[in-house]
Amino acid sequence: MNGLAPDFWPNSGYHLLTRDGAGHLAVTDAFLRAYLQRPEIAPIEESCDAERALHGALMANPREAVGDKRIDAMADADAQDNYRVLLAFRDRLVAAGTVEACYLEIFRTTGVTMPPLFIDQMAHVVTRRVIDGTDDPFRVRAAELLFREQTVTLKDGAILLGDAETVEMLATTAGMGSLGKLVVGSGSPARQVDMDVLQTDTAAIYWERNERYDTVLDISFARPGLDALCRVLEAWVRHFLQAEVSIQPVQEINDEKWVWHLGLDAEASTLLNDLYEGEDVDDTRMERLLSLFRLDFKDPNQMAADVRGKPIYLALCMTPDQRVRLKPQNLLVNLPLAAES
Repeated sequence: MNGLAPDFWPNSGYHLLTRDGAGHLAVTDAFLRAYLQRPEIAPIEESCDAERALHGALMANPREAVGDKRIDAMADADAQDNYRVLLAFRDRLVAAGTVEACYLEIFRTTGVTMPPLFIDQMAHVVTRRVIDGTDDPFRVRAAELLFREQTVTLKDGAILLGDAETVEMLATTAGMGSLGKLVVGSGSPARQVDMDVLQTDTAAIYWERNERYDTVLDISFARPGLDALCRVLEAWVRHFLQAEVSIQPVQEINDEKWVWHLGLDAEASTLLNDLYEGEDVDDTRMERLLSLFRLDFKDPNQMAADVRGKPIYLALCMTPDQRVRLKPQNLLVNLPLAAES
């Protein structure tokens, strides 16, 4: 590199936001307008006058209060539903003031009703903030796990992660878009499309294709991809909780005083719970365990008194259909933090 960290993920909306005094992402009108330009909201040729009028008013003032009557006046029921969902999200963002505060508030309240699309978009833009300034392509590729589902391939002892949406698209179209669908559908042989595995000597290829989501991350033990994921998760915790933690991969939990754990996904949470309780776990489930980690707080006083100074064990698993859906919010709501004084 030339001393300047490369830019990446321009479509995350990061550059539409500003930072508050704590370094968090303050909600701006420009950020709100970007949602109004999504295809689910932007007017189309068939849109009625009421829909066009409301869209125009919100583009002029994206924080404008909108009553039910203005939405009910729309002729299209789908448009009404889309506006209600978007405006509910907008109101939460505006009330919270920052994307981080909105994200935390959603998971710290009972019952998550926010559409996954909005949750992933918030995770996307906050992750962009969290790793801003890095020049490590492994770290940026690993950070994609916080907001994009991955497909797992186990090959020659390696654990390879490819973006699930991209893998599915390539499998369907052989990488040739609509033409590929025709070729595959006709039974004709399609050209082979490969996804490049990031390697130390070639990892720079990530930068020029950082929003194509078409590189593969090796998270096998002792590989750069797994180390990069640990550093991203540390930065995520630091950003939200102002807590310095160390996260390191481990090959097993051999701790007679094991007192706390959390899964980085739903499958891992269930597995760790069962192991902790001494339940029998069959080989099939254990084979879905991809990675174990040990998390330590650098300042034990930030931990709850009954577990202070003890390690916390994390796990990452794949589902039976070989998918990984990492839930970064688990690190924010399930760590044993000391009560605020």
